[in-house]
This record gives sequence, structure tokens and C-alpha cells, in this order.
Amino acid sequence: MIVADVMTRHVLSVAPDSTVEEAASLMLQRGISGLFVVDSKGDLAGVVTEGDLLRRDELGTQRNRPWWLRMLVSPGRQAADFTRAHGRRVSDVMTETVVSVPHDAELEVVVDLMERNRIKRVPVTQGGRVVGVVSRSDLLRALVGRARSAWPTATDDRSIRAAILDALDKQSWAPMTTLNVTVSQGVVDIWGTITNDDERRAICVIAENAHGATAVHDHLVFVEPYSGTVIEAPDEKP
Repeated sequence: MIVADVMTRHVLSVAPDSTVEEAASLMLQRGISGLFVVDSKGDLAGVVTEGDLLRRDELGTQRNRPWWLRMLVSPGRQAADFTRAHGRRVSDVMTETVVSVPHDAELEVVVDLMERNRIKRVPVTQGGRVVGVVSRSDLLRALVGRARSAWPTATDDRSIRAAILDALDKQSWAPMTTLNVTVSQGVVDIWGTITNDDERRAICVIAENAHGATAVHDHLVFVEPYSGTVIEAPDEKP
């Protein structure tokens, strides 16, 4: 899937010359923490968030440095802080550097950007213009949609077993030489040895995700990797 498949096309934005009050009111009305700033040509100019409005003269929270620290901060930096605290336009307080993603990017790119930059939404561009926005909630909706479309369908036991073994064979961590899988009326039984509980859970996840599997029974035995000693074996059910 690509970004264009999951993005929201309606983008809430403000113009650079909108007032700070207008931006704050819109965020409160829509229950969001930030707005993209888009100029008259449709180009992305920046982003304004709740964090950009914390240091404001109206709140009495403007940055007041002690005299000795002011001597270390450049006049330009102090002037910029003054503008952010007293400016009336969005362009005075917005952050100009914005992380964006092209509309044809893979979803993996978006997730990587969100994780690295610790952000919840990313503007989507096409030809330099903002055409949408993709948020974490958009990704969750895509996840739910894909899960529904991939809902297990009825299949025979032999196909279920083959699918599980094929999936395990593709994983470099799977101990294939010690594993065996049997399927009867959709019920999967997994036998073999593992060296840690992470392997156990991952193997069971593959079986649970197999189309047509109705239940998974874990008979995996935990074995000490160096001595070969059985440390733990699951309780056998009569």
C-alpha cells in the first residue's frame, strides 16, 4: 500500500497571515494539536502546534532569561523569541521545517518518519503541493480494513499445513529441523523444540494467522541450547 491509499484528502490548514487566535480556535474546535500552514499557492509553508503557542505574552509565559544568560544568547535569537511571544500572525510563531511525504511513498516510509521524528501526522505532497495528510489513526483504519479483507476462509487441512510450513521456512530464526505441524479439521498442533519463549510465540503467531486455522495447540518443548537438556515441556492434555 502507498500513502495515497490511506491518506485523508481534506487537510485542515491555515494561511501564514492568519491570526494566532484563529489558529488556536480552529485547533480547539476540531480537537487537534496542530495545523499545517499552506500559502495561497497551495505550497506547504510550515506547521503550527500547541507547543508553538505555549510561550505567549497573553499567558505571561514568555521566555524571560536572567541577565547573565542574555549575555550568552545572540540578539537575533532574543529577537526571534520576542516575535514568537508577541507576534499576531501564524507566520510569526510557526515552525518552518516540516517533515512531509510524497503521495506515492510506501507506508513503511511514513511509519519510519513518525517514529524518528516522534510525530503523529505527516502532510502528503504531490508536485510540491499539499494534497492530503496521513496520521496514525489513518494507519490504524488501514490495518483494520486489511484484517477484514484477509479474514480466514474455509480451506482443507493439507493447505493449512502447507501454508504454515511455507511461512516458517521463510523465517531465518525458525528451527525447522526440529519442528512439525499437524492439522485436523482446522485445529493446528505444533511439535518440536525451541531455545527461547520468543521463538514459541512467533511460531504460534504464524500458525494463528494461517487461513482456515481455527485453533492452535502448542506442544513445543524448551531445550537448553548447549547441553540439549529439556528445561520445560508443556502439560499434555488427555
